[in-house]
Amino acid sequence: MAHHALPRWWGRTAGAAGSARARLDGNAARAERRNGAAVQAGLGRAVRPSGEAADGVVTGVVLVLPDGEPESARGPSTLSHASALPLARFLARAGRPDGLVAHVVRYRGRGWNGPDARLAADASWAADEAVRRYGDVPVCLAGRGMGGRAALHAAGHDAVNSVLALAPWLPEDDVAAPPEPVRQLVGRRVLIVHGTNDARSDPELSYRLAERAKKTNRDTCRFEVHSDGHALRQYQAEVQALTADFVLGSLLSRAYARPVADALAAPPPLGLRMPLAAGFGRALRH
Repeated sequence: MAHHALPRWWGRTAGAAGSARARLDGNAARAERRNGAAVQAGLGRAVRPSGEAADGVVTGVVLVLPDGEPESARGPSTLSHASALPLARFLARAGRPDGLVAHVVRYRGRGWNGPDARLAADASWAADEAVRRYGDVPVCLAGRGMGGRAALHAAGHDAVNSVLALAPWLPEDDVAAPPEPVRQLVGRRVLIVHGTNDARSDPELSYRLAERAKKTNRDTCRFEVHSDGHALRQYQAEVQALTADFVLGSLLSRAYARPVADALAAPPPLGLRMPLAAGFGRALRH
C-alpha cells in the first residue's frame, strides 16, 4: 500500500506537536530572511529548448510546479527545480511554433506546511506574474507530487484554464480535517496522471479526488500508468506525449487525441481509470 512522508511530530503528544509546530514556524520565518529581505517566489526566464531563440507572440503559458515536502522550514530545493526542467523544456519545444512559453516556478521554500498551503500560494503568485508579463493569455498549472497538489489548489486563479497533476501527493482522508477542495476546478480542464505502483503518493487518493471533481466539473479525466512508479519513468515517452497533447489542446485550442477526448467525455469510473496505452506518442505521429 502507498505511504506518505509524515511530519516530524507524527506520533507525539498534542503538546509536543504544538511545540514542534511553533519551532517549525519560527525556523520557516528565519529561513525566509536573507540579508534582511524575505525570500520571494520567482519565475525567472522562460524555459527554452537548447539553441532556440525567445521570440514571437506569446499565446499561452505553462507554469511547471516542482515537487515539495509536506512539512519543512528549509528553503527551495534545487534538486526539485532541476527535476522539473525536462517537462518544461519538452512542453516548450512542443508548443513553441504556436506561441507557448514555459516557466518552472521557484518556491519560497519546499514545505506545504499544513493550512499555510505555501506551495499553492506560490503557484497563485506565479499565475499573477504570468499575467503581468504576458497579458491576458491562458495559463496551465502543471505539477508533480506536491507540485501537483499545488496546481490543483491554485486552479481557481482567473487566468488558469487547465491543470495537469502528475502523481499528485494528497493527504490521507481524515474525518477531523476538511477534504481536499475541488470547487476551484469548475470551468477548468483537468488531467491527473498516476502510476499504479506509486509508493510515495497513493494513486487511490487521486482517484477519489478526481471522482469528487468530476461531479461538479465534467472536464476532468485521469489516466493510470500500469506498473509505473512515482517518477513515471517506465513509460516516460507516453507520459510526455499525453501531457503535451493535453496542454496544447487546452491552451491553444488544438483537438485532443482520441484517448484524451474519450476520457474527458466518459462518465466515472471509465474516464478516471483510463489506461495509458504503450506507444501513445508514436500513435499520434502516424
